[in-house]
Amino acid sequence: MNQEDTVKTAAIVLAAGTGKRMHADVAKQFLEIAGKPVVYYALKAFEDSSVTDVILVTGEDDIAYCREQIVERYGFSKVRAVVAGGAQRYHSVAKGLEALSGEGAGKTYDWYDPEIVMIHDGARLFVTPALIDDLLEKTKKHPACVTGTPVKDTIKIADERMFCAGTPDRSTLWSVQTPQSFAYPLILSAYRKLIAGEEELLAKGVHVTDDAMVAELMTDTKVQIVMGSYLNTKLTTPEDLLLAERILEITGE
Repeated sequence: MNQEDTVKTAAIVLAAGTGKRMHADVAKQFLEIAGKPVVYYALKAFEDSSVTDVILVTGEDDIAYCREQIVERYGFSKVRAVVAGGAQRYHSVAKGLEALSGEGAGKTYDWYDPEIVMIHDGARLFVTPALIDDLLEKTKKHPACVTGTPVKDTIKIADERMFCAGTPDRSTLWSVQTPQSFAYPLILSAYRKLIAGEEELLAKGVHVTDDAMVAELMTDTKVQIVMGSYLNTKLTTPEDLLLAERILEITGE
């Protein structure tokens, strides 16, 4: 990237989940694969990408561990802060976004107020620098972008009795991934509106599942889908762990 094309870009990497479906005593983002914690691989991808700064969001009790055993141990120089997350994923994203805001802080740090911010689940360990950089280029042209892949399987809509109630056109369906990337002022404002109106949304039965949904609910900006990778799956179950280990063996990562 030419110097004149450099855009101050931050990434929020989420490592605050409990991973109940993994059935492990250790949170899934800290499980070891090939001798390294899962979140290492996501952080390494951002370290090797064009992203300039990283905020790691984790559980309050895990902050010291992340600083000492992950950030310092592996020399992740782009990680500017490790902050505590919240009760739900969207709370953790909001905490990360606020950590990037220089409002009232006297602009002490040069990583405040990026132009673009990416949000990534630390349990997606097969994100690559190339995918990150491609998404960054797309976000320079459109202020809200998500990675995803076309759905391979036929999808059925189930009714309350678990009978098929419909079959959507597969050609229009995409499985959305992270990273998801936005103009920072846009997504910061959207998340602030979300947090302020959280109780009302919950009362209406609205449950936020990703960052694109926040942009869709709280702004008039359409979200652009960017081709991701079928390997960029989220580590969720013990079977996913076995598959990830096998992929690392094959790729030699």
